[in-house]
Amino acid sequence: MSKSGKSDSQKSAPARTVWAAGGVLWRRSKGTVQIGVVHRPRYDDWTLPKGKLDAGETLIDTAVREIDEETGHVVRLGRLLTTVSYDLPHGRKHVRYWSAESVGGRFEANHEVDELDWLSTEQAADRLSYRLDRSVLEEFTRLPVELTTLLLVRHARAGSRSRYRGEDRTRPLDAVGREQARALVPLLSAFGVTELHSANPVRCVETLAPTRDRLGGTIIEEPTLSEAAYADDPAPARARIRELAEPGDGRVRAVCSQGKVIPPLMQWWAEHDGLTLPKARNRKGSVWVLSALAGTLVAADHIDSPLPRLDH
Repeated sequence: MSKSGKSDSQKSAPARTVWAAGGVLWRRSKGTVQIGVVHRPRYDDWTLPKGKLDAGETLIDTAVREIDEETGHVVRLGRLLTTVSYDLPHGRKHVRYWSAESVGGRFEANHEVDELDWLSTEQAADRLSYRLDRSVLEEFTRLPVELTTLLLVRHARAGSRSRYRGEDRTRPLDAVGREQARALVPLLSAFGVTELHSANPVRCVETLAPTRDRLGGTIIEEPTLSEAAYADDPAPARARIRELAEPGDGRVRAVCSQGKVIPPLMQWWAEHDGLTLPKARNRKGSVWVLSALAGTLVAADHIDSPLPRLDH
């Protein structure tokens, strides 16, 4: 018996934090946006596809995997929608959701999900069993679904400038930087990146090289997005980044630049388009996931690291 008078079996279990991820699965059919909602026989409920984080995953990995496992659909993630939280018997669960466009697949009933229905947004809101799911869907409908996604990457770690004997422009990635560059492959793939652009320092190009090797093709040089060019005149970089955000043709671009370019460029762009940015530490290997409508920035999320971590 403890000093409190409670036996060990009566003591509360330690609180735990559970992370999960999913998405608002959508497609366009005959000009209409349809939402995929799933039925779970274990709970007899209708919900958005989601699931728990596995060891060694990022939440982005989890969202893509869980949507595929529950619905059979491969997705291209878009903007971050929200994170919802609720109590568990002995802790707290947090679920992060993205917009998730189906790019193909076929549903097959499984032990977790026995039905997938495609519904209009209004029908989906009526069908969903939980208020939190409806709040996620409400955020999804706040902006148009077909936004242009642009990923702005700070180059991965490249060791110490003072210890490198060559010209700084040629300084390569170190071992950690190469690991970060490899980890960017699934991250950029989750957002459907099809085209790679980079400032001209070697460490920027090397950051995107593993993704280039996966996609094939080339990395397009962007001289205006280097630190030297930006310090000389930021106007060309500002014009170029907006131009890169205007495809409107299904292309998704990843652009790698440097630490003295990205923060001031993002601050200018957000102020220009009236958007409040989330806090960002601008660490090496970090990624801005940007959503634009006709070149206007309408949403931004910052991913602190491409590597799995515990704090999310």
